[in-house]
Amino acid sequence: MNENAMNSTSRTNWQKVDSLTEEEIDTSDIPPLTEEFFRNSRWWKPVEPLNVLVQIDPATLAWFQAQGENYEEKMAIALQIYAESCKV
Repeated sequence: MNENAMNSTSRTNWQKVDSLTEEEIDTSDIPPLTEEFFRNSRWWKPVEPLNVLVQIDPATLAWFQAQGENYEEKMAIALQIYAESCKV
């Protein structure tokens, strides 16, 4: 690939592409999905996020620490309850 091709700007009108409705998009060149396609396909359930970074206010952390040795467990439970309440 030559250097000019790598530095060239796309001439795609992305604003027009983004404004197209489903009915305006021409999919006539895409073949229909066959039974074989579905037979060889797998269904994947999306994985929920497992790791979340939470910044805790120092005063809140101090309060949890004052609750005893298992303060981390109590704090994790409180965060889990909060996260569940925020789900839509």
